[in-house]
Amino acid sequence: MIPVFGLVGILVMAIQSAWVSKQDAGDATMTELAGHIADGAMAFLKAEWKVLTYFVIIAGALLAWSGTMTGSLEAPIHSSPVIAVAFLIGAVFSAFAGYLGMRIATKANVRTTQAARTSLAKALKVSFTGGTVMGFGVAGLAIFGLGGLFIVLYTSFVPAGSLASGVDMKKTIEVLAGFSLGAESIALFARVGGGIYTKAADVGADLVGKVEAGIPEDDVRNPATIADNVGDNVGDVAGMGADLFGSYVATILATMVLGQEIKSEDQFGGMAPILLPMLIAGLGLIFSIVSSWFVKISKETDSVQNALNIGNWLSILLTAVAAYFAVHWMLPEHMSIRGFEFTSAAVYYSILVGLVVGTLMSLITEYYTAMGKRPVQSIINQSSTGHATNIIGGLSVGMESTVLPILVLAAGIYGSYYFAGFYGVAIAAAGMMATTAMQLAIDAFGPIADNAGGIAEMSGLPKEVRERTDNLDAVGNTTAATGKGFAIASAALTSLALFAAFAGISGITSIDIYKANVLAGLFVGGMIPFIFSSLCISAVGRAAMAMVQEVRRQFKEIPGIMEYKAKPEYEKCVAISTNASIREMMLPGAIAIVVPLIVGFIFGPEVLGGLLAGVTVSGVLMGIFQSNAGGAWDNAKKSFEKGAMINGTMQYKGSDAHKASVTGDTVGDPFKDTSGPSMNILIKLMSIVSLIIAPHIAVGTASNAQAKLIKKTEAAKTIHIKP
Repeated sequence: MIPVFGLVGILVMAIQSAWVSKQDAGDATMTELAGHIADGAMAFLKAEWKVLTYFVIIAGALLAWSGTMTGSLEAPIHSSPVIAVAFLIGAVFSAFAGYLGMRIATKANVRTTQAARTSLAKALKVSFTGGTVMGFGVAGLAIFGLGGLFIVLYTSFVPAGSLASGVDMKKTIEVLAGFSLGAESIALFARVGGGIYTKAADVGADLVGKVEAGIPEDDVRNPATIADNVGDNVGDVAGMGADLFGSYVATILATMVLGQEIKSEDQFGGMAPILLPMLIAGLGLIFSIVSSWFVKISKETDSVQNALNIGNWLSILLTAVAAYFAVHWMLPEHMSIRGFEFTSAAVYYSILVGLVVGTLMSLITEYYTAMGKRPVQSIINQSSTGHATNIIGGLSVGMESTVLPILVLAAGIYGSYYFAGFYGVAIAAAGMMATTAMQLAIDAFGPIADNAGGIAEMSGLPKEVRERTDNLDAVGNTTAATGKGFAIASAALTSLALFAAFAGISGITSIDIYKANVLAGLFVGGMIPFIFSSLCISAVGRAAMAMVQEVRRQFKEIPGIMEYKAKPEYEKCVAISTNASIREMMLPGAIAIVVPLIVGFIFGPEVLGGLLAGVTVSGVLMGIFQSNAGGAWDNAKKSFEKGAMINGTMQYKGSDAHKASVTGDTVGDPFKDTSGPSMNILIKLMSIVSLIIAPHIAVGTASNAQAKLIKKTEAAKTIHIKP
């Protein structure tokens, strides 16, 4: 039944996609510009897929070659080639999820522009419907892929007419871990590569176009403007689609892994704790579809943010109600995991904790990044005294914005564990991610609106059209930030659940930081998000330098651009972003995969556990800080474009304060769209890699390097120094 929920999501996605395609695409100039954006996006995607194909084939071959995985120390569970096949399927599904979102976004953008010529309400309908195509498609693919693969594997491993044994279920769950590994691997490369692409183009376009040449954002005279609009699709849409697909799958998997350890006497042969997260995800998808019908406005003065919030809150409320009946229908009254006794009611309370945490994270992020709120206004005020104080203001807001989310997360972890142990933490994350379809629809509408504004500017449409698209875009900046906050919160809970699963499979009972090697692993783990961010940001910087030089060259060497008498060479800027992103995405992605392998096989599971703890804590803080700082900087700049009040005086676009805000936005771009949103994938991918190798490095199966280290340590313990 569970894959049927996924099919419903895919069917609704197809219907919504057809509706968007039928909308008016505007005049010849608009369709030509939209065509350039679509062609550039597809060119990037093809180049990225070419590189990732090699990675997937090599990684799949290594998984197949690695031999037999062991779920216990005595008996082999399954052949690694089965994991390799699941890895390939997960990678293909993740890439396809990103493609779906990008394909519809490059159709919806110009149609949103045309709709904005009529009314804000119609523009919202077109852009949000484009977002729902991505949201429902990603969630539908994830549920269909995971549920369908579970059924195929389960029926393959369990003989007909018999009940599943613990070994049979471990076979199924471990292969699904391969599916999740494939999804998260593609997600990381897609998010990093897309983020480098979009921010290199954005920074180049802003610094030369807006600051040096003094022309409007998305001006047709700017050679980087097409690359900038392409970047919105490959980074914020295709990359985000793959990202949320991987997050969705990893969260469900973490709950299933822990669910297999629960002793449950239920009507599903003891499998209810394993099946429950998939059912909740399916229900969340259905209620996201229903809630999307209520996202609409009727007047120009209606709040777009409130319309989106109504859809979001309704999906959360309906899912919470449905989860109550699902939990009490499936689960027995009493269960236990690792000696922790809990009830079905406690499981439901954990789900509520997850939903509350997700809601609070979104509200807190909205407060720190929305226009008109105190944090963004503080950056506006500090822009009046120059570029440096704008940077100081943005950094301080980003750092401050970590406090409340971490307290909410800490309370969520404590509360969900109090109710149902580590299974409670995992099912809380599953509850939070249940409405991913709605969250992603809200998130995806922003880049569509941003593109629509770019097309309006380049096409020379009336001022009121750009004002409507700017209205949508400003809300989109906030929803993008809240989506990233939501994703990093789910990553924290999911990583903790994956960590608990890793500990169980690897045979460790605790992580003792009093041991020098474990403490060293903790510090190294805490460092990884910093070097990862450094690589991403420096990659954007290098690509942006090349972009700036190219834009300056064209302004200098092609006479008539500023007078609209000559057409810029857009394709050269597109090529710069494409080549840079493909080249630069490999090293950050390799860190997430290679480091757990090296640490696990050389130093053992406990040191690897310390590494994962460091990565998780540091990565969550870095993700929140960077995403919120970038979002606040962006909306501070947007405020000047509408008119911002500083010390009783209105400041507008072109003022010195506005120029300072552009600098802040430029610094924040790689924060919020490249390194920041990649943190959640980084910490989950490292946890999943560790989970995959856990049977190989489990206590009692140490490698030669581990054995030598253990022997050396034991020998050291026998040395006594007499006074």
